[in-house]
Formats: sequence, structure tokens, C-alpha cells
Amino acid sequence: MPMKFIETSLPDVILIEPDVFRDDRGFFMETFHQRKYAEGGIDRAFVQDNHSHSKRGTLRGLHYQLRQPQGKLVHVMTGEIFDVAVDIRRGSPTFGKWVGSLLSSTNKRQIFIPEGFAHGFCVMSEAADVLYKCSDLYAPDDDRGLFWADPTIGIDWPIKTPILSKKDSQNPELAHIPEGDFPVYRG
Repeated sequence: MPMKFIETSLPDVILIEPDVFRDDRGFFMETFHQRKYAEGGIDRAFVQDNHSHSKRGTLRGLHYQLRQPQGKLVHVMTGEIFDVAVDIRRGSPTFGKWVGSLLSSTNKRQIFIPEGFAHGFCVMSEAADVLYKCSDLYAPDDDRGLFWADPTIGIDWPIKTPILSKKDSQNPELAHIPEGDFPVYRG
């Protein structure tokens, strides 16, 4: 199957179906190739790789950084997640809209979430190992969050009572975030 870069309902959020070469030994795939990904619309220099391990029912997010925004290229090494991006760019025609996708070690899909979007995921399998490349470094003082169950956004999470960190359970709803705490749409 040739590599595919699939547009989603949110501009610049791209679903990737990489080339996977399988044989009786297992499989081989490129999880990133700068030239191929740039040709597919993902032209970023990634500067940090993150790895999270979470158990079933865990929901991480929705996270973003304001002054040091991070574009993220996400894929799953083991397990399955429901991955979500929310457009929070002030002035964007899709502000407050979301897109979600199942990513798993079986389907090998990846998703690119550009700067200016909040990101989160929930774990559908017994456990999941999620790897993601970031286009800027994590800055604790710049860390922001959006409430995972904000009714004005209406994300259709496949789990209803997730396991949350204390921080994520206290993230504000979109309507309670000061306008200056949103990235600006540069359309």
C-alpha cells in the first residue's frame, strides 16, 4: 500500500497511512521521512520526541502551548487510541471544531496536528504506547489546557468516564479561556 496523506475536516490536520512492508518475519515501515512528509504537507523540523504509556480508559488532554506552539506527529507503537485535535486558533473559520481518528499498532496510521490546535487522546486497548514528534520544545510555563468534555465543542469520546490527571480534570472550557490565551489564526 503506497503512503497516503489524507485531508481531514480541519485544514492542516493530516491523517497518514504509511507504507508498511510485511513478510513472514514481521513488518518494516518508515515512521518519518522528511522529504516524503514535506511533499505530503508536513514541512516541519521536529525537535523533541515524546513517549507515553497509558492504561485503558486514560484520557490525556486537551493540551496546547501558546508562545511555543507544538505541531505533533503522533503514532501508536502498541495498543489503540482515539486521537483528537481541536482548532483553537482565534479567528479561524473552524474555531472550536474537532476531528478524531483511531490510531493503533495494527492500522499503523499517524496523525499530524499543527501548531494552534489542542491535542488529546484516550486509550481504547488494555494499554497503549504513544510516540509523538514535536516541532518545538515543551515549555512548562507555556502549558495550557482545554476541558476534555466541553459541551460547546462536543467531542464524541468513545469513553464516558475517563481516568484523568488532576490537571486535566481542572482545565477550563473554551468559553472561560481569555481571548489572549488562544493562538492566532494566520490563514
